[in-house]
Formats: sequence, structure tokens, C-alpha cells
Amino acid sequence: MQAPGGPEEDTSGGFKYGGWTFPYFDEFSGKVMGEQMKNPSDLLLGRKTFDIFASYWPQHASDWPGINEATKYVVSNTLTKTDWENSIIIKGDAAEEIKKLKKQDGSDLKVWGSANLIQTLLKHDLVDELLLKTFPVTLGTGKRLFAEGTIPAAFKLTKTEVSPSGVIFANYERAGEVKTGTIGA
Repeated sequence: MQAPGGPEEDTSGGFKYGGWTFPYFDEFSGKVMGEQMKNPSDLLLGRKTFDIFASYWPQHASDWPGINEATKYVVSNTLTKTDWENSIIIKGDAAEEIKKLKKQDGSDLKVWGSANLIQTLLKHDLVDELLLKTFPVTLGTGKRLFAEGTIPAAFKLTKTEVSPSGVIFANYERAGEVKTGTIGA
């Protein structure tokens, strides 16, 4: 999931395939992404993704209506201030702070990118829904979505679409614990 948007987005660990989604992004994919982006929600972002978003979206808000008005929560122990309107910095124990946020009334929280933050969410059972995009490419290196620390969890498929370029869009909702059994028993 590392650096889908461009070659310079995240080269950590010597990653050299930044922008790997570009060849597969077609009109259909743009429509699906637009639908996912238009639903009212607040954003929960890791600091690196927040920095990328904050440098782009304030000047391109017409491409994502409501982005500047949405509350943006950024998890960071190093960021001290931000100029992007409606942004709140979360410091300290991210899992505990996010648990508090999830208990509040308000918009859904959506995470875009944020590979390191997602690991915290998966480790602490803080994911209610996954909107996955599977691209027809293997990279061999880079940051993983389901890395060490991800807890066992069951999900239920709620929607799926496939783009002409082969991108699979699959939405999953949390569905309890992992069930096991024996084939043919």
C-alpha cells in the first residue's frame, strides 16, 4: 500500500515503485472513488498522509467537496500545529484517543492511506469497515496493509465492483470473531 500516488510520495525503505496505481486508474475507478469520497465523514490520518493531504487539498477542494470543512484528526507525536482548517492533532496513546473518538456522536471516521496508523487500528480492533482496492500488480516490497500485529477478525463482504482495468473494489464490514472448522467434516 506504499506510495500509490506518486514516485516521491514515500520512498522509505528504498521503495522505488511510487505511483504504481496510476496505470490502473480509469474513469470507472474515478467514479467509485468519487462515491467513496462524497459521503459525509471526518478524516483520521497518520502524519505522513496528513502532510500530503494538507499540501494538496486546500487548493483543490473542488475535486473533493467538503474536504476542508470536514474535521481532520491527525495522529502525531511530532506535529505541533497545522494551518489546514478544522484539523485536530492527536498525541499520546493513539488507540485510546481513537476509542474515545469512536464513542462520540458525529460523522463516520475514514482513514485514507496512513499505513502506520492502520497497523495501530488493526492491532486494537478499531476497524469497523474496510474499503479495499486490489490492483492487478505485485510489488514484492513496501508497506503492507495486514502486517505483524493485525488481530484475527472476521469481515462480511457488503459490496464489490471491478473496473475495466482490473481493480477490485470490495467493501467489508466487521463480522465478529474468526470461525474455524474442517473441510468435509
